[in-house]
Amino acid sequence: MKKFAIPLTLVSALGLTQHVYAQSSVTLYGLIDAGFGYTTTNQGNRYSMMNGNLNGDRWGLKGREDLGGGLAAIFQLENGFDVGSGKFNQGGREFGRGAWVGLTSNSLGTVKFGRQYDPLVDQVQGLTSEAVLGSPFTTPGDVDNNDNSARVSNAIKYVSPTFGGFQFEGMYALDGIAGQPGQGSTYSAAASYTAGALSIAGGYLHAANASVTPGTLRTTWASTTDSLFDGVVSNGYQTASAFGIAHVAARYITHGFTLGAAYSYSQFKSDAQSIFTGEERYTSGKAYVLYQFNPALMGGIGYIYTHASGDTSASYNQVSIGGTYFLSKRTDFYTVAAYQRAAGTQRSTTGALGDAVASIGSYGVTGNGNSQTMVIVGMRHRF
Repeated sequence: MKKFAIPLTLVSALGLTQHVYAQSSVTLYGLIDAGFGYTTTNQGNRYSMMNGNLNGDRWGLKGREDLGGGLAAIFQLENGFDVGSGKFNQGGREFGRGAWVGLTSNSLGTVKFGRQYDPLVDQVQGLTSEAVLGSPFTTPGDVDNNDNSARVSNAIKYVSPTFGGFQFEGMYALDGIAGQPGQGSTYSAAASYTAGALSIAGGYLHAANASVTPGTLRTTWASTTDSLFDGVVSNGYQTASAFGIAHVAARYITHGFTLGAAYSYSQFKSDAQSIFTGEERYTSGKAYVLYQFNPALMGGIGYIYTHASGDTSASYNQVSIGGTYFLSKRTDFYTVAAYQRAAGTQRSTTGALGDAVASIGSYGVTGNGNSQTMVIVGMRHRF
């Protein structure tokens, strides 16, 4: 990360402000994650460049101006891109990973306005194996947003100070649809507690889909919260009227080991404009073990069981293994692999029911029938 001080005399000379009370700074930062992958698919084995595996490719700017009395103005603009093609991610947005401005106080907490992560990502996701070893360690189809598939636009978020290891957040995203309050809106809350080597967190996210012309059916997801329908596991529910996600996680660190477990419950509800009826529910249980062999080398293994019920009946068993080796504080190599097996039924985007097909993480790659294997070797660099 590079920090640049903005000379106050230059700011004043340019007429950017009339009253300057404190020095401001802007940080330029980024991360590039590129790998070579092998994946079994329904069209045969695939060998390809696979990017953003442990962390999404990004560059960004963030800044802070101290206003005095423990108060500061803050902002962040973060672009997501695909290093293989140079294209923007997050639907082609210039700052799709984040774009917000806010105020922070040492005693009162922080308020942010703009496009940002929901409180579950902030408080819960960091305690899961996905936060360390990336997408091959996340929930099938990312049905609980464990891989941060969805960000929230037009959001107002409050983050409390930390009180004796306890912190909480709340968010509401405005839909902006005249005469239809609540259509496409999002709300979320989460909290975490850390005491020594033990950390626990939990929260809830609710996102509503926008309505379409009465008497017609939706064809996609349209909300302040991005689509998290990554592939065959959950694609059949992108016309849901709303979804809700509850997620809890715990982590314990001791003698080089990191032990973790998590549980999530995702519910997709229908209405008269959905292509399915009733509701679909996904429950996921996760456990992992990481071990720090030395300051440079870390390895881990994880297991995820996901069960679908309600509209369909399916189960997904996934085992993941991986490790990283740091050449420096900024550069490391990694190897990750995952195997998933599916059983039961799935609903497609057309509304048809069929046999459950495996699909690891949020990659959206359809497996070879009820199983899929993925192996990735890659390099990650931060700046």
